[in-house]
Amino acid sequence: MTEDRTAAPRASGSQWYDNEAGPLVRPYAMTGGRTRPGPSGVRFDLIALVALDPGAPGTDGMALGPEHRALVGLCRTETQSVAELAAGADLPVGVVRVLLGDLLELGCLVVSRPVPPAQLPDERILREVIEGLRAL
Repeated sequence: MTEDRTAAPRASGSQWYDNEAGPLVRPYAMTGGRTRPGPSGVRFDLIALVALDPGAPGTDGMALGPEHRALVGLCRTETQSVAELAAGADLPVGVVRVLLGDLLELGCLVVSRPVPPAQLPDERILREVIEGLRAL
């Protein structure tokens, strides 16, 4: 009987990898056991837009983990939503929220939150404005 070694974990540099399952790093290891972003208690909506802060110090001298660096790299190319960052980094959304909280507290990011529906203009008023403009 031959043994199938494709599913056996192997060391690839300093990262453990399983050919079928992918990286064998648990989410709690990426976040240091935290489930919420930072002491500020900021919440990241899935549609919140995240971008690098142009006035932020360079991240080269900071002691950031590989997941933090991956998120910074994704934000460097363009502004993205939290959901897009999670997909781009191939990480669970909960992990991305915690890591973004770290980066926000370091002053690396700018977050634009969506406008709450209660603060959006009333549709009736917008229709009246459109009708008024058409009447001109």
